[in-house]
Amino acid sequence: MTLRMIHPGPRAAERSVAVRTTLRPVEGVLPAGRTVVQAVGDLFAAHGCRGGVVWLDGLVCDPMRYVLPAASTDGVHAAWYSDTHAPDGPVRIARATATVGSRDGAPFFHCHGLWGNEALAMGHLLPDQSVVGRDTAVRGLGSADAWFEGLPDAETAFTLFKPRGGGAGRALLGRILPGEDVVAAVEALCATHGLTEARVHGVGSIDHIRFAEGHRMDCHATELRFDGAEVEGGLARLPIEVVDIAGTIATGTLTRGDNPVGVTLELIIEPKE
Repeated sequence: MTLRMIHPGPRAAERSVAVRTTLRPVEGVLPAGRTVVQAVGDLFAAHGCRGGVVWLDGLVCDPMRYVLPAASTDGVHAAWYSDTHAPDGPVRIARATATVGSRDGAPFFHCHGLWGNEALAMGHLLPDQSVVGRDTAVRGLGSADAWFEGLPDAETAFTLFKPRGGGAGRALLGRILPGEDVVAAVEALCATHGLTEARVHGVGSIDHIRFAEGHRMDCHATELRFDGAEVEGGLARLPIEVVDIAGTIATGTLTRGDNPVGVTLELIIEPKE
């Protein structure tokens, strides 16, 4: 029997949350010499956006700093982070997804991706310790009235990104809480908001992963990004890239009913026009 995460705090009543918004394209160049979080924050501000998603594919960091998921040793949290990885020299990001918002009154983002100059590694980018190594064009989707805010979370004892703001529009910024099946929760959020056709972007964690292709990742602490995920006819097809505490990377499509969120899962749901 698979043992699932047990979080230290009271269980929140609402297990999936979302705010409605309108998304607009965000495109521009991240300038060399700025921390990645400063550069992304300036880019979103220049587009009049407070939050959303950005892809950092092709960005070179010098230095780059990142962490892996890890077992908790403090007797409180259900999982934690590894020591900081500090690879030598410039490092190129192959693929990375970052949910964008703010923390402590300043721009911030939550990013999972794959990087490396030869063999690829995967992890959780430390955006305030990683620096843009050369001018790089990036793209994203931004919202003027919705964002993710880093806030204390009583259930998990982490500071987590939570959707805030919102207004008119059909797009969603959302979050799925621990223990909820990812596929079912994405489908339910879309159904609640009248979306049957959508692209789904996000980062987060799943507690022991089961793939539709038949393989699995038997680890409670993981870091993942969606890769070409979508909803068609109200049904979610969610391919992911994911890393475990040993640094093992896996890819595949999530099965329905057996993929509970570990700590959190942040979503940007983009209607197909």
